[in-house]
Parts: sequence; C-alpha cells; structure tokens
Amino acid sequence: MAAIQVLTNNDFQDWALQRQVRMETVLGELLPAPELAPRRLHQAMRYVALDGGKRVRPLLAFAAGELSGAPLERVETVAAAVELIHVYSLVHDDLPCMDNDDLRRGKPTCHVQFDEATALLVGDSLQSLAFQLVAERTIAHSPSLQLEMVRLLALAAGSRGMAGGQAIDLDSVGKALDQTELEFMHIHKTGALIRAAVLLGAHCGDGVESGQLEAVNHYAKCIGLAFQVVDDILDVEASTATLGKTAGKDAENNKPTYVSILGLAAARDLAEELHRNALSALVEFGDRATRLVQLADFVIRHQS
Repeated sequence: MAAIQVLTNNDFQDWALQRQVRMETVLGELLPAPELAPRRLHQAMRYVALDGGKRVRPLLAFAAGELSGAPLERVETVAAAVELIHVYSLVHDDLPCMDNDDLRRGKPTCHVQFDEATALLVGDSLQSLAFQLVAERTIAHSPSLQLEMVRLLALAAGSRGMAGGQAIDLDSVGKALDQTELEFMHIHKTGALIRAAVLLGAHCGDGVESGQLEAVNHYAKCIGLAFQVVDDILDVEASTATLGKTAGKDAENNKPTYVSILGLAAARDLAEELHRNALSALVEFGDRATRLVQLADFVIRHQS
C-alpha cells in the first residue's frame, strides 16, 4: 500500500484559505442579488450564507474532488449546494420553535436580524437553490450519475438524513439516550450532509472506482461522527466568542451529548478513535487523499 504524504500545516492552511475564499465568491455569484425583488428575502439569504463559517463541508467536497480528479467547476457547484443546505438547516434550527438561539457565526441569527417569517422563507429558498444548482449545471460525466447525485443530496437533507436527525434531537430533550441511540441521531443530523459532501465531491470525477467508494463512505461516516463529538466537547470547553454561537446551550436545554453520556475524557478518546478509523479508510489512495487526511486532522484538533 502507498503511504499517505502529509504536507505541512502551512500548506494545508493555504489550500483551505484559497478554497474558502473561492467558495465565498461562488456563493456571492450564485445567490440572488440583494436589489432583486423580493429584496428583503434576498438580503436575508445573503446575510446568513456569506461572511461566516469555516466551510468544512465545501472543503471536504474539494478534497474528495482532488481524490477523484474532478474538474474544479463541478466541485464548486456541489460544494455550494451542500453549503446552502447546511446554512438553511442552521437558520431553521435557530428558530424559536426549535433551538431558539440568537447568535450564529458570530452575528445575530436570521430571525433576530430580520423576523421569523423571513427566516423560514430563507431556509426554504436556500434549499431550493441548492437543488436548482445540481439540476441545471453539469456535475458528473453522465446524466444517470448526475441523477444519482441529486438523489444522494435529497436523502442527506430529508427525513432519512439531516431533517430526520433534527426531529430525533428535538424528541430527545430531557431523555437519557445510550451511545448507540445518540450515534443513530447524529449519523443523520450531522453526519448525513458531511457524508454527502464527500461522496458528491468524489462523484464529480472519474478517479475513484466503484469498489473504492465504500472506503470513501467509511471515511465520511467516521468524520461526520467525529465532527459531532468534537462539537459536543467544544460546547463544554469553548467560549461563546470562540464558537460564534451560544456556548453551553446543550447542557442548558438538557440535550443528550457525547460528553453528558460518556464524560469529557471518554468523548475525547472516541473522537481520536474515529479519527484513526477515518485515516485507515484512506490508506489505499496514497497521496491523492492528502487533503482528506488533513481535513480529518482539522476536524479533530483545530475545529475551534
């Protein structure tokens, strides 16, 4: 098996920054102009989608695209689509009927800055725009594969993915879940869209054989769960200023987390175990997986 070449941290930071800046430009071009009617809705869409976030899901799509030798313009489209769905989910999660939060990405949440009705419509519009992008732009080498990619994104966003995970989360407040039940929830709520970002990025190119997709999928599943474990740890350890959202919110709302179930030390151990499993899935790809390896390290150690 080929060894994976891990480049310097500065190299990764430069790579990530270039793609974060590029994603900001792409989103700015794809979102409706603020002066276009209905102006308030379009202004709110741009408010929540631009100038914030680490763009972890787009970065995963770009890294998987490098793994498969995908054209950059294809990956930009799927990365933008996944990010738009992620942002819509944040807007809806913050609403008073869900988590009722007033801070997101270091600024007032959408319903606070605008109003609840606008926030609801912003989420609806961002999701619709995401599917418009993957339907009207070329993102795969064949129509049948592109249709499968649209299906994959829909599954990740719907009741069998992210939305379903949020429903389980809301139903779990105040309940004592075991680790298996918590994992099931987060495989859907957080992991489904992260997995979609990786798989969609890989599908944009031709360099990953069908038999290798399971390894890519396993990497994505491990990273999706690790992301949530680290998020639970940061909710306990990091400040509101560092997180860009209200710290300690899970404990305040009596939500089950990996920290509340396992304890802080065991949660850290689990994150490290998931990190190791993710890297093991990539060994067969050699240097092509360098960026995915570095992103796994970023999720575990540098998410804050």
